Amino acid sequence: MKSAKMIAIAASVLLSGVTGHAADLPGVPSDTPMPPESAMTAQQKGIWAAIAFSERDGKHGFFWGADTRSEAEKIAVQHCERVGGGSCKVAIVFRNHRHWNDNDGTGFPYDHCAALAVSNQSGSNFFSVAKSATNRKEAEELTLTACEKLSSQCSIREWICT
Repeated sequence: MKSAKMIAIAASVLLSGVTGHAADLPGVPSDTPMPPESAMTAQQKGIWAAIAFSERDGKHGFFWGADTRSEAEKIAVQHCERVGGGSCKVAIVFRNHRHWNDNDGTGFPYDHCAALAVSNQSGSNFFSVAKSATNRKEAEELTLTACEKLSSQCSIREWICT
């Protein structure tokens, strides 16, 4: 457990410089399934990641390598705020297997990658769409397809894989 925490801390330190240069992300609610309330307190296995976005100013932040969902969400929002995001919210959270036999019984999927697409077609506020999938290409394709249903001016702003 110590080594997992050390990896998460190292990733946080490394990403703190990266998020300052990361693409801006909007905060449209994602359709990532939420585990049942009873499962939220159960052990959440896997390597967790999240992307946060601020619709107001188009800033975003992300984090990967967390031991828990809440840790990934909290740090992604902190990174978004650190780069000037004024209303940062979690756009997507996902996880990957830490061990091949990971299964916490929640039904929350084990995806390896996620992507965030952003549009500011209105010129004032941004909106985003985020999707996760088993690989980067699929995550980007799912994200762009969903975003392009809402706007013709979508582009991938961020992708991460655990």
